[in-house]
Amino acid sequence: MSGTWPARGCHRVAGTIARMMRTSNPALNDKVFRPERTAVIDPAALAGGALGAGRGRAQVGRDGAGMTLGGVVEKSAFLLLLLVAAGAFGWSQVEQGGVGVAPRVPGWLLVALLGGLGIAILTIFKPKLSPYTSPVYALVQGLVVGAISAVYNARYEGIVLQAIGLTVGVFAVMLALFALRIIKVTDKLRSGIMAATGAVMLVYIASFVLGLFGADVPFIHESNLFGIGFSLAVVAIASMNLLLDFDLIARGAEAGAPKYMEWYGAFGLLVTLVWLYLELLRLLSKLRSR
Repeated sequence: MSGTWPARGCHRVAGTIARMMRTSNPALNDKVFRPERTAVIDPAALAGGALGAGRGRAQVGRDGAGMTLGGVVEKSAFLLLLLVAAGAFGWSQVEQGGVGVAPRVPGWLLVALLGGLGIAILTIFKPKLSPYTSPVYALVQGLVVGAISAVYNARYEGIVLQAIGLTVGVFAVMLALFALRIIKVTDKLRSGIMAATGAVMLVYIASFVLGLFGADVPFIHESNLFGIGFSLAVVAIASMNLLLDFDLIARGAEAGAPKYMEWYGAFGLLVTLVWLYLELLRLLSKLRSR
């Protein structure tokens, strides 16, 4: 590939990856912790809500060890480590071009993207496989995210570190808001976030379909005020999805979900964090293109 590399193409690549990896985070929804999915949960305990002091606990897994918040943290840290390691390799596989020449992405990028999507779908429908599929998902997505990050960084030097810093900062803020009960995840808030996320996904799907015919949804990939505003809105929605993740994990731990659900909760968080990171990359690139 040669010639001047347009920022628009960069936005579209990241957008395609984001929409294929995230659809209102199906990995963490109310159906996950239903009794028929785990076979060990007391619905009354789950209905009590997250972190409800003094409320009845559900029966834990048959081995006597149930899901805990600490376990989810440990698994999440491990998956992030795998993601970063694979990301470093994916980054190294991108051939940097000279001045005015676009970087060359590896040919396996699309295969890895589709493979990651397949693993995610399998994990969502078979949560009991999450101890095995989650690490594989982290490795595959690390390859994809690393390659995409290298492409962005080739045009906007230092943008990856900025996006990582912002992702960590947003995660910390949302965790504090949830832990301190400053924002409570009510049914109304949950429905609103899911509706907003669904709307974003519809826009991305429309953009993808129109792209097959050489067209596109106007302005959302541009670096004008509308495009930047759209990216800001998507980042906000992705950030709010973290609250849903925290809430579902806390409720699962409170309900005494099986031990393997720690891996599933960590997998759900990873999906959200990758989505948030890619959207922040898109936003920062638009801001730096102005």
